[in-house]
Amino acid sequence: MTKAKPLPDPTPQLPQIGEQLCFALYSSSLAMNKVYRKRLAPLGVTYPQYLVLMVLWQQDALTVNGIGALLFLDSATLTPLLKRMEALELVSRTRATSDERQVIVTLTAAGRALRKKAAALSESVRCAAGCTAAQAMALNRQLATLREALLANV
Repeated sequence: MTKAKPLPDPTPQLPQIGEQLCFALYSSSLAMNKVYRKRLAPLGVTYPQYLVLMVLWQQDALTVNGIGALLFLDSATLTPLLKRMEALELVSRTRATSDERQVIVTLTAAGRALRKKAAALSESVRCAAGCTAAQAMALNRQLATLREALLANV
């Protein structure tokens, strides 16, 4: 008597977690946040606050929506963050005279002064990542391309 062959499993095989792009991005983001947390502690700011500061160091006096567009954050996420930054006296928030619905965020003297203290931060993090400046720029371009492709499908 011949034994019947087992039927193939119709369930598609998923890649292992270590082979998943989403997990590589997620776990890398967690690792990057840990590296920044350690380096930002002496400055007294969190990573999201640092992102806002970097945007304002490039162009001061932006609307909440303008900051949100650059950081891919909505105003519901940014508003409490900006309130904490205002309490730390890093930024000031004022209503626009032309449209009171818009809030303009401006660096204070303390917020501007942090720029000098944070100047070596990017280099320190790049070194922690173990890559050259050229490798970091290439990776940044790849990730920006990936982000744009993903956002186009949301």
